[in-house]
Amino acid sequence: MKKSILFVLLVSSCILGLEAQEFKVITSVESIVPNGLGRSRIINAMEEKDYKEFTSVQTEEDNTRNKSDRGEIRVKNFEETKLLNFYNLGGIRFQNIAANDAIITSMINTMISDGWELAFVTSAVESEAGKGDGQGIFIRRYIFKR
Repeated sequence: MKKSILFVLLVSSCILGLEAQEFKVITSVESIVPNGLGRSRIINAMEEKDYKEFTSVQTEEDNTRNKSDRGEIRVKNFEETKLLNFYNLGGIRFQNIAANDAIITSMINTMISDGWELAFVTSAVESEAGKGDGQGIFIRRYIFKR
C-alpha cells in the first residue's frame, strides 16, 4: 500500500513538473542624454507575437525573404510607464535614479504578486561615444517566468 501511494505521488509530481512555462519580457530604457532631453520609460507589450510569422530561412540556393511587412511586427498595445532621465541641467541626478529604482521595484513586486518569478535581468548601455557625445541609453530587460 505504501509503495502504491509513493508511486502515485511520484507520477503526480512528474506530471506537474512537465507543465509548460510561460515567459514575459519587460524592458526599461533610461536616457543618458544630458540636460534631461531624453525619454526614459518601462515598456510592457500587451499583445503576443509569434516569431515564426516573421522568420525566413536563408540558404545559398534560395535566398527568399519573408513576405510579411515590417509594420506587422510592431506592437500597438503596450504599457508605457514614465521614468526620470539620469541627467538634468546640473548633471547626473541621483534623486532621479532613486525614483526610477522605486518605480522599477514596484513593477517587479507587482509581477511577483501576479505569480511571475524574476528569472533573469540583462542590461546594456548604448552610446555614440564620439567627440561631444550627447547620446545614449541604459537598457534593461527583465525576464519573468511562471
